[in-house]
Amino acid sequence: MSNKQFETEAVRTQIERTQFLEHSSPLYLTSSYVFEDAEDMRASFAEEKERNIYSRYSNPNTSEFVTKVCKMEGAEAGFAFASGMAAVYSTLAALLDSGDHILSAGNIFGSTHSLFTTIFPKWNISHSYFKIDDFDSVESLITPKTKLIYAESPTNPGVDVLDLEALGKIAKKHNLILVIDNCFASPYLQQPIKFGADLVIHSGTKLMDGQGRVLAGITVGNAELVDKIYRFSRITGPALSPFNAWVLSKSLETLAIRVDRHCENALKLAEFLEAHDKVNWVKYPFLKSHPMHEVAKKQMKAGGCVVAFEVKGGLVAGQKFFDAIKLLSLSANLGDSRSIVTHPASTTHSKLTKEERLASGIADGMVRISVGLEHIDDIIADIKQALG
Repeated sequence: MSNKQFETEAVRTQIERTQFLEHSSPLYLTSSYVFEDAEDMRASFAEEKERNIYSRYSNPNTSEFVTKVCKMEGAEAGFAFASGMAAVYSTLAALLDSGDHILSAGNIFGSTHSLFTTIFPKWNISHSYFKIDDFDSVESLITPKTKLIYAESPTNPGVDVLDLEALGKIAKKHNLILVIDNCFASPYLQQPIKFGADLVIHSGTKLMDGQGRVLAGITVGNAELVDKIYRFSRITGPALSPFNAWVLSKSLETLAIRVDRHCENALKLAEFLEAHDKVNWVKYPFLKSHPMHEVAKKQMKAGGCVVAFEVKGGLVAGQKFFDAIKLLSLSANLGDSRSIVTHPASTTHSKLTKEERLASGIADGMVRISVGLEHIDDIIADIKQALG
């Protein structure tokens, strides 16, 4: 971060104006760029000068988006991707070699789990999961082949919180790369690099866009590591489109004010649910009942937009609840301006076995709510009538 405040950087970070002196950054919908002469072309491809060559490598709109996120996260460099999972896959694939080992938190997004269990084993890349409530066991799972530690905080979908500072110390002690998925928090609420992370990943599809319009991902952090990711990605081609980068860069201008309202609404909904007699349990980082409440307060500005809870009565009661929803959307996205209700066991984590879901704290009756920007009274009224 510079000496300017977060909100100012989000609004005022901009690519250079063209000769038209536009106030808002223009769109650069071009796949390639021209060169002045043969020597300019040669020097550009030889990387003797910094300039745009091809939009699979870089584009002014993508560069603006990356620069903003780097400033927000306190990162040295970054690369933007076509989706959040493209960021996860490309980041890890660029850094791992055959025979390497990943040490990951067990509570992770379903597609990331599938990446670890079905894709990477084809290249002899193995993994182990540590329990998020048993940090004492983390170091015992490190092997001579372990190259990196991977985790989300808060986690998807259970909204568990990991102690990032403790993970950072373990990674540094064993000379491991620490990669943190910061999607649920957004860079406004949490900056994992402050706590020892080497790389931070986001699905820009979520809170960064905030309105359910585009797919995007981004990885920022240590410049040397990002350079490896960039070189892998310019060959494999998962780059973010200029248009989506432009949308996201504009969205970041309102990130702080949007996330403030998301968090305000989410906390009020969590408090309502905690007092409801048809709810078994509620998890939200800034509820005092959250097992990692104090850690959440240490590393997060507020609790985020996601609330997890379990309806009493198991799967049948959960299905009745979903069928009774009227205002909120039934969808698998999150971080949208519109509140979204999701059943993780049958959607985002359906590819896991029931045993794997339970091990990750995902009960059949679990509900994940991405709390939006509607009036909180209307959100609560819909949830209240659906619970019956």
